[in-house]
Amino acid sequence: MITKSIERAQRKVEENNFGIRKNLLEYDDVMNSQREVIYKRRKHALYGERIGLDIANMMFDVTESIVNEYHTNGDYDGFKLELIRYFSIESPVSAEEFRSMDSNELVDKIYEDLLEAYKRKQESISEQAMPVINQVYEHQRQVYENIVVPVSDGTRVFQVLANLENCYTSGGKELVRSYEKSIILATIDQSWQEHLRELDDLRQSVRNAQYEQKDPLLIYKFEAFELFTAMIDKVNKDVVSTLMKAHIPLKDPNSVKRAEAPKKMDLSKFEANKDEASSYNDPSGGGKGKDGRTQAQQPVRVEKKVGRNDPCPCGSGKKYKACHGRPGA
Repeated sequence: MITKSIERAQRKVEENNFGIRKNLLEYDDVMNSQREVIYKRRKHALYGERIGLDIANMMFDVTESIVNEYHTNGDYDGFKLELIRYFSIESPVSAEEFRSMDSNELVDKIYEDLLEAYKRKQESISEQAMPVINQVYEHQRQVYENIVVPVSDGTRVFQVLANLENCYTSGGKELVRSYEKSIILATIDQSWQEHLRELDDLRQSVRNAQYEQKDPLLIYKFEAFELFTAMIDKVNKDVVSTLMKAHIPLKDPNSVKRAEAPKKMDLSKFEANKDEASSYNDPSGGGKGKDGRTQAQQPVRVEKKVGRNDPCPCGSGKKYKACHGRPGA
């Protein structure tokens, strides 16, 4: 009888634990499906696979998002500001054309102009960097293998690492490719970390849905998809905006430099003075006071101090002052 009760209790515990693990797995499946999409993009950027096609797709998605948001309401002023904000270009259509054109035609028009503007941006960066790259390669290619080129979007400066020989032989195209790779990787990593924190917060908040007779997992899947869609849109806009604003802030021709290993810390600035060194090296533990004289340190007591009225430690039962604590004892 007792054995059967134990078996039933154990079975219930195992079923409960299995349900908990299954529930956690269903939540993790949502994150894993999103992770596959992000890591695929990241892999393309890291290894250079389809990086040009990915950027073109980002530009088209951002263009379509802007047109759908402002064309429906006929907001031409807001449309112009968004083009300047994300693409750094003026509107290629007038207000009358904006209201009369179909949404698909407007998307195609903006997308074509955007590709042309980005092509000019790539050529500008290459032309700006090539004089310095040629000079370094022709005179110091035996010393420099990689170079670091500062590229800015007007707010941040990215130190782009590129191979010197590849930059020289490609006419600066390798530098542009390295910059695109750096921007995509940095934007994806930062946005994905923020998205993971939002998913953790969402998982905690949807638990209250069960009190409303709703399925927390179903709500989690729906809202997680909304968050992921918003994150992808933000990544596309951030990448395209940064690429379209790129320029090399060359104040002097030596801004392009060799990629070097981190310098070792100079410990000479952290040397202690003679007084501090002597106080730490003195085996007796003695130090000097403000007047320069040596101060005797008090010994550290490990045992408890015996009071006059406490029992004597010798075990006689007498008070300490009447036993070993009396004068002359």
